[in-house]
Amino acid sequence: MTTTGEDHATGPTGPWWWARWRSAVLDGSLALVSALECGAEGIPFARDAGIPVAVGIVFGLLAGSVLLIRRRWPIAVVLVAIAITPAQMGFLMGIVGLYTLAACELPRRIIVALAGMSLVGTMVVTFVRVRQDMARGDLTLGDWFVPFASITTSLGLTAPPLLLGLYVGARRRLMESLRERADSLERELQLLAERAEERAEWARGEERTRIAREMHDVVAHRVSLMVVHAAALQAVARKDPEKAARNAALVGDMGRQALTELREMLGVLRAGDDAQRRAAQAQLAAVDVVVAKAASRAVDEDGPCLSELDELVGQSAAAGMVVDLSVEGDARSYAREVEQTAYRVVQEALTNVHKHAAGAKTYVRLAHRVSEIAMQVENEPPPEVGSEPAVGLPSGGNGLVGMRERVAALGGVFVSGPTDAGGFRVSAVIPAA
Repeated sequence: MTTTGEDHATGPTGPWWWARWRSAVLDGSLALVSALECGAEGIPFARDAGIPVAVGIVFGLLAGSVLLIRRRWPIAVVLVAIAITPAQMGFLMGIVGLYTLAACELPRRIIVALAGMSLVGTMVVTFVRVRQDMARGDLTLGDWFVPFASITTSLGLTAPPLLLGLYVGARRRLMESLRERADSLERELQLLAERAEERAEWARGEERTRIAREMHDVVAHRVSLMVVHAAALQAVARKDPEKAARNAALVGDMGRQALTELREMLGVLRAGDDAQRRAAQAQLAAVDVVVAKAASRAVDEDGPCLSELDELVGQSAAAGMVVDLSVEGDARSYAREVEQTAYRVVQEALTNVHKHAAGAKTYVRLAHRVSEIAMQVENEPPPEVGSEPAVGLPSGGNGLVGMRERVAALGGVFVSGPTDAGGFRVSAVIPAA
């Protein structure tokens, strides 16, 4: 089905092959006018042809009504107009048919061929008609007027509707192309927005996981030491009041440190929420990424480093653990995330010893190598039941997982498992760069 430029982006609402009722009414009106014109022109045609006038009128009415199907079969309309040109009828049908043919999406060779046929047919008919009028004496102009009248008449009836149809068809195709590009751009923007939202959700999830891991490492270690000291305080409260007082002071100090670090973590989260509320009108993905980076920087700047490893081991020793720290190689500074990860691995490993092997002797080894830093925390089998106070520390089962994720994020290697002697070993190697 062909169209002549009407907007058919929505579903058809007109009858039969018309997209809209307005188009059907327009074509019906044109067909009625064309039928009346051809019927009137059929009277002189019947007289010249020597046939009954009624036959000429009926023939003209039928031929003119063909314009009703111009949108569905424009080629047929143009062919009928060319066929009845010798009878000197169907001028409106020829003009409208050529316009419809040029405006529809047909190959240019077909349009040019039919327009050429219409041009030649109109030129020949006009030439014969003008020559007959001059022979009868109706026109007294010179012989030059015959070709001039035939050429100008044929061009006037062919060129304007053809050019107008080509313009309207090109404009319609351009508008459809722009509409398709706009729809495609809208779909692409919607897809980009969905992907941005997915990336923002992924960034939020990653940041939540990272902060949860950080809180686990900080709070679990402090609280574990507090529980150990509390158990020791309970055991020596009556026997050694001075030691009990020292243990109580240590429990208070560790509790305050745990609260301070927890408050810093919550402050990072609260700052991220405030930033999200202030940028509510900005793009969702950009806001979440900025918040995640800000939170990461805040946590990293306040994070521990390897220079605090002695203090960490001393805290475990103060809690009653026998800890042996050995360092190989020349100590040097590393990237902040490398030092923080190495510290957290040792911290979580010592926390696990407090939880699962209280009283066991532990060996902490740190090696500074050319292009990497290696650490290992190994504990001996815990002493027999009854030799150490029962602490009963709970375990969430996320410590080893968190250590492995931290090391893997920096491209390192993490290995953990029981030893042949019945203890447990945690080893990690992190690239220095």
